[in-house]
Amino acid sequence: MPPVAAAQDRFNRLIRGVAALPEGERPWCAGVVLAAGRGQDVLVEAAFGWAVRYAAYDAATDRGVELPRERWVPMRVGRDAGRGGDTVVQDTAFPDTVVRDTVVRDTVFDLASLTKLFTTVVAMRCAERGEIDLDGRVAAYAPEFTAAAEHGITVRQLLTHTSGLLPELPLYEYDGHEQRLARLRAEPPTTAPGTARRYSDLNFLLLQRVVERAAGRPLDRLVRDDITRPLGMTSTRFRPPRAWLPRIAATEDQRRPWAKLDRGMLRGVVHDENAHALGGVAGHAGLFSTAGDLTLLCRALLGGGPPVLRPESIDLMLTAPGLGFEVDQPWFMGELAGRGAAGHTGFTGTSLVIDRATSSFLVLLANTVHPRRRPADSAPRAAAGTALARALG
Repeated sequence: MPPVAAAQDRFNRLIRGVAALPEGERPWCAGVVLAAGRGQDVLVEAAFGWAVRYAAYDAATDRGVELPRERWVPMRVGRDAGRGGDTVVQDTAFPDTVVRDTVVRDTVFDLASLTKLFTTVVAMRCAERGEIDLDGRVAAYAPEFTAAAEHGITVRQLLTHTSGLLPELPLYEYDGHEQRLARLRAEPPTTAPGTARRYSDLNFLLLQRVVERAAGRPLDRLVRDDITRPLGMTSTRFRPPRAWLPRIAATEDQRRPWAKLDRGMLRGVVHDENAHALGGVAGHAGLFSTAGDLTLLCRALLGGGPPVLRPESIDLMLTAPGLGFEVDQPWFMGELAGRGAAGHTGFTGTSLVIDRATSSFLVLLANTVHPRRRPADSAPRAAAGTALARALG
């Protein structure tokens, strides 16, 4: 087989593997969007299955209650050439901003913990501007976090998950924003900071307050100013407007006992219970985006950082042990791991991997929690990573 044909066959295997994910008696997800590339080139864009398929989850039968077939919404990727024209949209979150909404109509996903990568980039931008010191103490920027101050937690410990804080707190159980923040401010580490690694959403809730105080702007504006606007990521934001709803993938029929709140079938609002309780803008979860937009971020990071970050900041983030990013994790990266690949996953079914060794990236966005959450299974993510690694030779 000629080299070009052999490479195409390997990419076809990747596509076929992802295409099967929404199929079968108990599919991994209702639908999925795949984007993969090398350097500045996008090599694969594909969408399979359904952004919206179920009206509810039936606990008695352990099955999703399907909507009428004509109301299923397909996953989509890329541009809709049939729509044509631009629409000028006022961004209600930022009244000073007018967005030109082009013909891009790809599916928008709740990114869940991929939000942490954006909070990380914001923190690195703050460090570049001299607004924060990565080895500075949290108390220097947000002294009201008394437990962090007492135990000397640093910004770097938040970014490397070595603060000693618990993985999460039930902030959604508290009445009112101030009570939730009071609990967060008073939460002490359970191990001495800097002595052990334990993944924690709380790290990025504290980091959110650090960057907001240091930069004098809220996190959603920092993400817009420092990342999405410079890169032209027009479909990435917290609290998406109602006009985006037809493009957004549904997540979960969120009800107890399998969930932590009773909110019903979610679409267009953040899935994470704590991010919801905190108003939809949180350092650990809350962003919505598309595969196309995440491709722009991946290409910027592979390209050395501009116009978002300096190369030395990219090195700090993507080199082990990683700042915000997970490094060389075969459980979700497959054979892309092993030479410095960096990325993250999200509870709703999202993942992103950047491999500087092969100058490649893999974005896999799915709604694995539609119609309800299941035990974590990253085998399909790892299989996609392995398939891409082999396709690249």
